[in-house]
Amino acid sequence: MKYTPEKASLKQHEVPDWFHNAKFGIFVHWGLYSVPAFAITGINLVDSMKRGPEEHFKNNPYAEWYLNSLRIKGSPTQKFHEQTYGANFSYDEFIPIFNKEIEKWNPDEMADLFKKAGAKYVVLVTKHHDGFLLWSSDYKNPNKKKYHASRNIVSELTNAVKKRGLKMGFYYSGALDWSFNPNPIIDGKSFISNGPDSIQYTNYANNHWYELIDKFEPIILWNDIGYPPNTNVYEIFSYFYNKLPEGVINDRWKQSHKSEFKHPTVRHWDFITPEYEKMPKITNYKWESTRGIGNSYGYNKIETENEYLAPKELIYLLIDVVCKNGNLLINVGPKMDGSIPELQKKAILGIGKWLEVNGEAIFETRPWLKAEGETLEKIPIKFTQKDNNLYIHLLTDSNVNEITICDLRIMEDSKIKILGYEELLNWQQVNGTLKISIPFNLKNSAAYVLKITPKPI
Repeated sequence: MKYTPEKASLKQHEVPDWFHNAKFGIFVHWGLYSVPAFAITGINLVDSMKRGPEEHFKNNPYAEWYLNSLRIKGSPTQKFHEQTYGANFSYDEFIPIFNKEIEKWNPDEMADLFKKAGAKYVVLVTKHHDGFLLWSSDYKNPNKKKYHASRNIVSELTNAVKKRGLKMGFYYSGALDWSFNPNPIIDGKSFISNGPDSIQYTNYANNHWYELIDKFEPIILWNDIGYPPNTNVYEIFSYFYNKLPEGVINDRWKQSHKSEFKHPTVRHWDFITPEYEKMPKITNYKWESTRGIGNSYGYNKIETENEYLAPKELIYLLIDVVCKNGNLLINVGPKMDGSIPELQKKAILGIGKWLEVNGEAIFETRPWLKAEGETLEKIPIKFTQKDNNLYIHLLTDSNVNEITICDLRIMEDSKIKILGYEELLNWQQVNGTLKISIPFNLKNSAAYVLKITPKPI
């Protein structure tokens, strides 16, 4: 169909099957902030925000917010910067260092890693809040010369990702751009007012989105924080859908009302994006949980393995998100040369290894009648379904020889097996309770998955 820039038309766009089926994506935060690679450690976003806006922005755990933290007097980042680089060393002086280091980057190696991790799509940060571009745009920054990567990272990674059969999406910082506003965000009030609202900036952002769509054909538009005023965002949406009907748009396009003309309030998206959070139950709308492996998106060289989720924790997170109608977008923060830190590699390859055996219970599945429960043996369980199969995820890495699930009735001719094993399991239905026997030792795994065919009605 032909989409027009009105809410009624855009609402006819349905979330495509590929996005429902994909379940697992990789986020990539990489830019000038990857040179200093510093933020405080030991606290995540949710806990940091509980301290209040002023404390949060001064002690921001996100390394990609380095420039803002640097501009706040007395912040840990400012102290680190002066001790490491000197008080007169500007953020822009990271540009030649970054551009020299990215000469070492191999986009094929990066895409191979994402493929091996089991991801079905990738979302690359094309411009973060510092305004530095990862491609050489036809629309130059009016405030800074050559404020972009010397290699066309957007093009090179997009080609490598698509060549491996993965989908490609782009993140763009719409509301914030610190190359247009030198004042730091220090509290809630300045956070709301920090985004540039000039016609010049709005046109700049619009031109970038249209250019990214036309030149590289991303399947995901992942805008952040919000979008500048004085434009009808629905025009971008309709243009995107008409060019790429299978495309999806996230929920972070809210505009301020500092407009010289009235524009519609943005009330359209394909999926919502909770950050460092999960859903308590199955949703009837599509969502995507996003977080870093540690407490930062951009690479933070100060973080240790203690701050990183272990492969087992990431697998449990993936299962929890999927059983509640979500996708998991887990972030990697490359070093300045584009290499993925070993601890991050270990984490995502751990997911990939588990998915090699159990991906059937993740990809192309849908939520079941309920998301989760617990066996009589106190093993947490999660449910997914696909075709005529019910999958029960056992969140344990311990060997078990009997599982008892209450309030689960299955068909008399049902067959039960554990993914990765050919043997059928013996089971017994006692009233509404299902008892399943496992007469052999299980190989080491972060979680085991029971497959029941046919699925109970």
